[in-house]
Amino acid sequence: MALDHARDYFNNSAYLYDPTDLSKASPALFLTRWITHYCAPIFMLLAGVAAWLYGNKNGRKAVSFFLLTRGAWLIFIELFVVTVAWTFNVHFTFYILQVIWAFGATMVILSALVYLSRPMLLATALLLICTHNLLDGIHVPGNGLDAVGWSALHEFHFFSYPHFSFVIGYPILPWLGILTIGYYLGQLYAPDVDPARRKKTLRNLGLFSIGAFIVIRAINHYGDPSPWSVQHNALYTVLSFINVTKYPPSLCYILMTLGPAFLFLAYTERPLNKFASAISVFGRVPFFYYILHIYIFHGIAVLAAMSQGHPASDMTNITAWVTSNPRLKGYGFDLWVVYAVWIIVVLALYPLCKRFDAYKRSHQAQQKWLSYL
Repeated sequence: MALDHARDYFNNSAYLYDPTDLSKASPALFLTRWITHYCAPIFMLLAGVAAWLYGNKNGRKAVSFFLLTRGAWLIFIELFVVTVAWTFNVHFTFYILQVIWAFGATMVILSALVYLSRPMLLATALLLICTHNLLDGIHVPGNGLDAVGWSALHEFHFFSYPHFSFVIGYPILPWLGILTIGYYLGQLYAPDVDPARRKKTLRNLGLFSIGAFIVIRAINHYGDPSPWSVQHNALYTVLSFINVTKYPPSLCYILMTLGPAFLFLAYTERPLNKFASAISVFGRVPFFYYILHIYIFHGIAVLAAMSQGHPASDMTNITAWVTSNPRLKGYGFDLWVVYAVWIIVVLALYPLCKRFDAYKRSHQAQQKWLSYL
């Protein structure tokens, strides 16, 4: 996640072309973008699992209320905290609704879905994941409420009005499917479930998802609005095959990302080794880490742009995604600089996350608001 955001703010190619454009991107650049596809769907899946664990401990009514209030809180944070981090636009003339919005909106809906029976939950999740690409041909033009509503459900869209604009980058239907399937699978982590059974189930789910991705993608007829094609060599043909659609996440995208995630979960249970225990700090304070890393990357990017002769204003008061700013064409650094900045920032954030984690764990019982962070 942080690597992709470092690429947005520091890579020179980010301001010229899309990193998944195989006519221009190198394999290294493509894979730098592609590997980050795994972040959002796994976050969403595990959020569903966590919601089930919370409900199993506190009851269905409690988890419903928590999902409703946490979801509303996340939408607020996306609009007034995260958007500012991306844009440094304190005039609130531009809003970005992406992953935190998707978390919030889907949690609000899941707060009602938790009252469904388990078979209905599974059916709902599979329906959303497997059939939403049937809606790809539906488009609602304009800036009216119908267009906004449809975009919120299924279509990436930029909306512009006289005094403000916004982009809906994460339409919620497929993300709701992922959150719901995570909630359904949360029962695998119930205290009375045999770990061997959990491992077998996750392994089978992983192998099935990967196999289904390969078959559906190979057929090249359904499951992703962007078909793959034979390229000028075998490597680029493979890259075309795995170059699936994220906005919104296609069926192929979901299978490609969740399949390996299921296998990873199957084979990486506790006890954690020393390295895994150390990096789990980030996993215990993901919200804190997420917000901080965007502000830090953007702040460094302002200085980096100035070092290359750009005024600070080119990196502030942004009214579109940062890489869409025509004034920044010509700005940026080679890919190795992106990796260096990424590593330095993640390492710098570690002690802060560790301190906040310690505070949260020692005070959460007395300060319930910490569960919203």
